[in-house]
Amino acid sequence: MGRKGGWLDADACVIGAGAGGAVVAAELAEGGRSVAVLEEGHRHDPDGFTARMPEMLARLYRDGAQIMTIGKPPIMLPLGRGVGGTTLINSGTCFRTPARVLERWQHEFGMDMSEQSLGPCFERVEQALSVSEVTPELAGANAEVARRGAARLGWSHGYLRRNARGCVGSGVCTLGCPTSAKQHTGITYVPRAQQAGARIVTGAQVQRVIIERGRARGAQARMTDGAPFEVRAPIVVVATGTIHTPLLLGRSGIGSQSGQLGRNLSLHPAAGIFARMGEIVDMSRGVPQSFYVDEFAHEGIMFEGAAGPPAYAAMALPLTGRRHAEAMADYRRLALFGLMVSDSSRGSVRTLAGRTLIRYDLSYDDLMRFRKGLARMRELFDAAGAREVHLPLPEGVKPERARVRDLKLMAFHPLGTARADARPTHGVLDGEMAVHGAEGVYVADGSAMPSSLGVNPQLTIMALATRLAFHLLGKGVASTAANEDLGAQCPS
Repeated sequence: MGRKGGWLDADACVIGAGAGGAVVAAELAEGGRSVAVLEEGHRHDPDGFTARMPEMLARLYRDGAQIMTIGKPPIMLPLGRGVGGTTLINSGTCFRTPARVLERWQHEFGMDMSEQSLGPCFERVEQALSVSEVTPELAGANAEVARRGAARLGWSHGYLRRNARGCVGSGVCTLGCPTSAKQHTGITYVPRAQQAGARIVTGAQVQRVIIERGRARGAQARMTDGAPFEVRAPIVVVATGTIHTPLLLGRSGIGSQSGQLGRNLSLHPAAGIFARMGEIVDMSRGVPQSFYVDEFAHEGIMFEGAAGPPAYAAMALPLTGRRHAEAMADYRRLALFGLMVSDSSRGSVRTLAGRTLIRYDLSYDDLMRFRKGLARMRELFDAAGAREVHLPLPEGVKPERARVRDLKLMAFHPLGTARADARPTHGVLDGEMAVHGAEGVYVADGSAMPSSLGVNPQLTIMALATRLAFHLLGKGVASTAANEDLGAQCPS
């Protein structure tokens, strides 16, 4: 790969160094391809991860974590920015794609995928990220509160699997891991890509994918100092995330034939529920997201751990005035758990006057899920012995009477805005994650998901990125990081 003034020549140009882009870049580079990665953000030094919330939000999150959807209700949507993308600031939870979701993708979207065929892709990623189950000791007292309540109610539950090695339970996963225990792509796949010869260009805002006569020819970007930059490559993998990938494809004049580009946005709308316990909890000690309750997963309702330092609790606590001050004075006895809904609502992403506009309205069915989920979370905390339970609702509003406008929500895991569907009239991508009608252009991020997953999508995005990389290399995926041939291969 040679650099000539304001451009690079490569076999493949990967746009984005998060969950999808970093994986594709590393696998292609290790497979002998020359790779150039264009990343809008910058590298983040873990020595600078101070856990001070205002500072870390401004440094690690896009727009200081102030991105909001427009709709009923408005929903906060935090996204990471920089080498590692959102893997740098998520909780590290690693679920495989549920079998029922893969079956739906096969039958409804014509995707040639199954739990068995994707197994080697998941294994490869899990080994690369050191994925393992959180131990009860490391999970901490906040998880123990939820475990106790679920056990007393007889609800299905367990400890989460996550990508961490040598974790000491600092409790600030979403503010940048200060010990680099969380195995985000910035310290796993990106170094692998570089060691294999890939060039990582940071501070590069990609303006468009270059298309000539229906084929990819590279990508044009503008650097932080305003200088133009170009990568010339016959393969372009777009991995800028669910919000920005459809906008980039649209600016490039591709992917819009079906009318689906920028549509079908699914989120995991979520809410945090607090409880004041009789015992000391110290929620900032231990892994914040370490435990789950999946008793109602078949109904689209999932409970997962959520916790953080006092500044985080103060921001999220659904109280005001004196009641807020009194609860925070008893912070050490506060427990917190999250409710996440697998949504049937769908939104859209587009630009208006040069600004990104994310439209999303919560459907009646999803409101019903929140009503039930909030009532069940109160039941869970009551069973665990809570003295008080604080729901994210206005004072006096009961869960069964909650309206959409009453809900105070956040969302994580946006998906689907460039969804894959074997039919060019129904989706933006085909079964190999190639953009319909644009030879050589592929997508490797959450925007490619045909539907909501019902679980955290990090592992699914990375497994499908692995599948894509080995498809481009023209070979199957060995199920170990050492490329040993165990006979099981991802479909390509």
